[in-house]
Formats: sequence, structure tokens, C-alpha cells
Amino acid sequence: MGDETEDINAMKIKETGPSSIKFPMLNSSNYAVWAMRMKIALKVNKAWEAIDPGSKAEEKNDMAIALLFHSIPEALTLQVGDLDKAKTIWNAIKTRHVGAERVREARLQTLMAEFDRLKMK
Repeated sequence: MGDETEDINAMKIKETGPSSIKFPMLNSSNYAVWAMRMKIALKVNKAWEAIDPGSKAEEKNDMAIALLFHSIPEALTLQVGDLDKAKTIWNAIKTRHVGAERVREARLQTLMAEFDRLKMK
């Protein structure tokens, strides 16, 4: 009987408390996966509207900013910390990492071509 009461109390906590979704940590090589996971996490927490299409709801904007800051490294937080809109922060993170991915892909192609030339020699 005690176990049933504990189960019911645990269910009530889960229903009324903040979501228990773990937010992914952004690093230099996982932007695409991070962006997909964060989009879902922000939607679950009803904060995605602050990023797309740019809702004017201040509470949602603040929630989205808090969730974004929770999932990025300190160095990046310091870079985007002075921005006041979740959409602006999201775009700044996207710009930094999408550009870096393109540079990394171009560098990989160059190294692969160089490796092929060395193999031919």
C-alpha cells in the first residue's frame, strides 16, 4: 500500500513540475544534433515560439533564453550574454557553428585530395 502512495506522489510531481528533459551541451562538433534536440526541448517547455516565429511574449522569451544558456558552454554564454532576444541568441549560435561546419568540411575535402595525391606518389 505504501508503494502505491509513493507512485501516485511521484506521478503528481512529474505532472506539475518542470520537464525532466536533459538539455544537450553544445560543443564544437555537435551543432546539428544540438539544434534538433534543443528545438524539441524548447517546444516541450513551450518556449520555441520565442525563437520561431519571434513571439513577443516576454515570459516565453525569458524561458527560451534560460534553456539556451543552460545548454551552451560558458565561453559561448559570455559571447551571446548581452543579447536580449532568444531568436537573436539562436541565430548567433547558428551562425558561429554552421560556418564552422562548412569550413571543417572544406578542410576535410582538401585533406582527402592531398591524401589521394600522396597515395598516387
